[in-house]
Amino acid sequence: MSSVFVILVGACLIAVSGVPAAFMNARSNSGQRLTVFLLAVGSLVGLAGTVLSLLEAGVPSLSCPWFLPWGLFSVAVDRLSAFFLLLVFTVPLLASVYGLGYWKQSEHPENGRRLGAFTGLLTSSMAMIVIARDSVLFLVAWEIMALSAWFTASVEGERDEVRNAGWVYLVATHMGTLTLLAMFALWYRSTGSFSLELADSVPRETAGLIFALAVVGFGFKAGLMPLHVWKPAVYANAPCHVSAIMSGVILKMGIYGIVRVASLFAACEPWWGIMMLIAGGITAVFGIAFAAGQRDIRRVLAYSSVENVGILSMAIGIALLGKALGLPALILLGLGGSLFHALNHALFKSLLFFGAGSVDRASGTGDMDALGGLAKGMPATAALFAVGSAAICALPPLNGFAGEWLIYLGMFKALAVSNPPWLPLAAAFAVVLSMVGALTVAVFVRLVGTVFLGNPRTEAGRSARDPLWPMMVPMALIAAVCALLGAYPALVLPLLEGAVRSWVPSVLLPGTLAQAAPVSWISLMNAVLAALLGAGCAWFFLSAGKRADSRSLPTWDCGYREPTARVQYTGTSLAQMIVRLFSFALMPSKGKVRLARPFPEPSKFELTVNDAFLDRVVRPVFSYISAVLPKFYVFQQGQTYLYVLYVGIITAVLFALGLSGVVL
Repeated sequence: MSSVFVILVGACLIAVSGVPAAFMNARSNSGQRLTVFLLAVGSLVGLAGTVLSLLEAGVPSLSCPWFLPWGLFSVAVDRLSAFFLLLVFTVPLLASVYGLGYWKQSEHPENGRRLGAFTGLLTSSMAMIVIARDSVLFLVAWEIMALSAWFTASVEGERDEVRNAGWVYLVATHMGTLTLLAMFALWYRSTGSFSLELADSVPRETAGLIFALAVVGFGFKAGLMPLHVWKPAVYANAPCHVSAIMSGVILKMGIYGIVRVASLFAACEPWWGIMMLIAGGITAVFGIAFAAGQRDIRRVLAYSSVENVGILSMAIGIALLGKALGLPALILLGLGGSLFHALNHALFKSLLFFGAGSVDRASGTGDMDALGGLAKGMPATAALFAVGSAAICALPPLNGFAGEWLIYLGMFKALAVSNPPWLPLAAAFAVVLSMVGALTVAVFVRLVGTVFLGNPRTEAGRSARDPLWPMMVPMALIAAVCALLGAYPALVLPLLEGAVRSWVPSVLLPGTLAQAAPVSWISLMNAVLAALLGAGCAWFFLSAGKRADSRSLPTWDCGYREPTARVQYTGTSLAQMIVRLFSFALMPSKGKVRLARPFPEPSKFELTVNDAFLDRVVRPVFSYISAVLPKFYVFQQGQTYLYVLYVGIITAVLFALGLSGVVL
């Protein structure tokens, strides 16, 4: 049986997984369990097909006519597609299991069935995107994914903030789709085919324009700045397991699109890589800077996802420079590091969103300044969230360190190349990456410390407890995989190398990824660190009893005997220094503290960081457009003959442009 057929069967099962529940009681959890079961079966079938494709010597494919007059139903599974299929068939499955405890259908009868149905359709459409080899099929699957994501993220559409976030997402995603439509039209005009296969006949200027359109179109989905404007509000208002899917997988569809389009050209220009490096650097730095100024846990994670898109883009930029200049080491390390980081990000960001969902469900809020001390009542959640935080900070012995190390190696390899003379400047982005890493540590130390350590600041966190197994098991599994990949990164190097070699099949890549990036020392280092960490924990717990028996107190402590929540640093105060450093871009708004009278009323310092580009550019532009549009209603008279005249005029103009060769 062909692996492609198995994958298609799995995708179809996932697509219809929510249908049976539509005929069941909306207030019963039975329909949700059946939906998750069918999605799990489809995911396992899809994973089996993906593994079979990796074992086949060639590239399994299927092509046949379909119901549309354009293009073909053409699919194929190369190593690059197989890599992304692993994410598509894994993260939504874990999220659906998590949803059994987090978003019970009995508690959400008004939207539980809809959420399950569109989660299945969303997962299936993403699987079709990564195996599509026809631009029409790709666009159809892309639009299904976009709409399904909107339905899943906007299940609580009765809330104003959810509805507004959904509309921003819908506008942004369709602006990206229109850009992709122009890109594929230009591709068809240049190649004469809808097929997404390697093309040598595309002129250099046209190829550059196609790639630039791809970066913009897919950048809307990935979240490159300033195309990220929909992300923070959507991630903050969607159910947490949906946010995990959006950050863990949907974001990667944008990255996949850029990488796939770049693979369609046998050669590329150096400016492609430079553009990705610059765009990625800006996105990474300002993404984590915005994360530092947020109070809501999910908004912190949303902007952190923007930052990670920047890291992925910088790594892709290194690979593109290697492809343009014929430097195999840069290709291996750049794209290999990008894919490794994409895998790692899908894992630890899903873990963090699951942890945020556990906090939200237990305490009823995601406001950092209203939480604190949750580690006392939620020790398992706190420990797993700390694992995800350490992984996203690229700290050993977890997987984030190994992934970013490959990217660093790719950047440093540019230093050894003297032709062209400007290439060593690409290594300067290693400085950007290290600065982003330091800021990430500060952001997540602030997040973990404010939410889980100290004493509860309000009643919201006093009675919080760890969730039941449907929410804990996916978190524990992901944390275990993060630790495994951190300890043995060599496990995934063959998978990454296969994906890289399928990206540049016409380029000879001497050596292997394991030779370009030896990782045995990482395993040894992590083993030593794990041993030291275990010894430290053992000493801490063994000495806890002795510390508890001690009754010695200082003779004078300025009246300070026991810490209270009022003397703890809040998330706002911890972030103040970083926000001030980047205030030229963040444009924060500060609340006024009035202490003018001898006995002033209670007051507190507030620092709010909204998305400056959304509030100061996008919203004013759309407000202006909405104010101007009514002036053009003169053309809308409700008269049929006028509309026929408009169609005739437009047709004549397009015909004239077609004769002149301006358009197709």
